[in-house]
Amino acid sequence: MRNILLATAALTLIAAPAMAQSISSPQVSGSVGYTVLDGDDANLGAITGRVTAKVNPYFGVEGEASFGVKDDDITVGAVTGDLSHEYDVAAYGVATLPISPNFELFGRLGYGTTSIKADVAGFSATEDGESVNYGVGANYFFDNQNGVRADWTRRDFTDDNGGELDTYGLSYVRRF
Repeated sequence: MRNILLATAALTLIAAPAMAQSISSPQVSGSVGYTVLDGDDANLGAITGRVTAKVNPYFGVEGEASFGVKDDDITVGAVTGDLSHEYDVAAYGVATLPISPNFELFGRLGYGTTSIKADVAGFSATEDGESVNYGVGANYFFDNQNGVRADWTRRDFTDDNGGELDTYGLSYVRRF
């Protein structure tokens, strides 16, 4: 996670002067909503917050963070336990296709980290995984500031265990 934060800070320091020269003011929006994390053996839920800065109508950057609010039961042998989503953070590049002033489609590509915790028979284990993330979605705005967002994102984990995780989200969006 420290590497992601350092890389994000470095990119911000490098890109900010270039963006300042070509953009008078990026369009910033924030969103908060519910995300379902759908893995092979578990279905977890999280509250997700995002900040998006569009440098022009077609491209922007996005940061997101989630924390778990819905756990799932797991079975190991004859013993049942609890699987929970601790947190995740990610940074994305976002390409947007404006369809109308109130509706836009987007695709995103980024990198993130996810932490999952298992509690079985009094024992706990936490696993963190780094992932390359990609997805698509849409924003619909009711007026110039308020809207909804629906998205799907695939997380392809890069560690030795690999694996994939799909997320489905629905959020309230506010333009600033």
